[in-house]
Amino acid sequence: MKHSNPDSEQFQRKLEIRALQKTKLRVLVVDDEPSILELLQAALAEFENCDISAASSATEALALIEATGTPFDCFLLDIQMPGINGIELLRRIRQMPDHADAPAIMLTAMSDRKHVEEAFLEGAFDYVTKPFDFFELRSRMNAAHLLMQERIKARRSSASVQSLRAELDSTQQFSFDDPLSIDGLERCLRYVEFDNYIEQLSRGCLYDSWVVAVKLQDADFRFDLNDFSAFRRAISDLGRSIEKTTKLSQAVFSYRGSGVFLAVVHGREAASDLPAEEELNQLFGAMLADRGVSGSVRAVKGTAIAMRSISKSGAFSAMNNAIEKVQEREVALRKVEAPEAELPSKSNVVKMDKPRTSLFETVLQEMYGSQTYLARK
Repeated sequence: MKHSNPDSEQFQRKLEIRALQKTKLRVLVVDDEPSILELLQAALAEFENCDISAASSATEALALIEATGTPFDCFLLDIQMPGINGIELLRRIRQMPDHADAPAIMLTAMSDRKHVEEAFLEGAFDYVTKPFDFFELRSRMNAAHLLMQERIKARRSSASVQSLRAELDSTQQFSFDDPLSIDGLERCLRYVEFDNYIEQLSRGCLYDSWVVAVKLQDADFRFDLNDFSAFRRAISDLGRSIEKTTKLSQAVFSYRGSGVFLAVVHGREAASDLPAEEELNQLFGAMLADRGVSGSVRAVKGTAIAMRSISKSGAFSAMNNAIEKVQEREVALRKVEAPEAELPSKSNVVKMDKPRTSLFETVLQEMYGSQTYLARK
């Protein structure tokens, strides 16, 4: 197996970022306020690699999208507009194959949790409240476009799901720590979008929000001993189990890598409606059995942690605390359920070469600098 060169990969990523910065980004701005449209057009025009189009309504925006021969690279959408609002507009944009992955940044005065949550669940990449800083906005646009391009490239690298699975098995294109994307789940956000969601909520003060971690038990050993597609399918099954069992509590969740999911709910009642570990495992076990998976594959659930914080750092600290709690739960179960000698030993496991670091780490650095959630993991 080929060994990667970290210095070469870092240099290649820098080249990719520089190439993106020189590429003209086709941006569509949609806002019903003429003054906002004029301001955005004037400000973004100062950045040499922006080609700006503007629409004063969702109807006008949809007509522009349909008429264009070249897909837009980025959307800046206001939410509160007469007729079709920005969230409904985003829903319709996501139904267009050419724009299913185009980054959309909600640029709005609407800062309440309901609109924030709806926007991210409909596929928003980021959410910026007015008034905003143009240089920060431009940085987020670049980061969003870079990450989406990488996702599109990964998706197109295989002609079908079957060939993707075969490719993953033979080349290990993800590592244990990688936060895999799980498609087909309504309330599951991808890694960066989930961070942006939490960051936006933290601005509105998370006085009554709770976070809980769910982990594939002994996930590191299962990753080492199984083929990669089997691990990926187990994570996907666990994600579907979390979505079904947290429907009552309306949790928003995300896979964070290393076999761990984080789920956020709002209100003490919603926190009490989170499923018990056994309830989660009953559904998870049934899904695995339907696929013919044998053996004791289980999930562990940690204690719900209050996110009573008025700062971004406090919110992410609660997320870290939730992960620590589920790890403590896993260790406690291991002591009760199996003697240490019966568990696979790391020294007896053949580890394959760790693949290159995912590009999304570079994107996080571009967006937030070194103080990211990923850097604190």
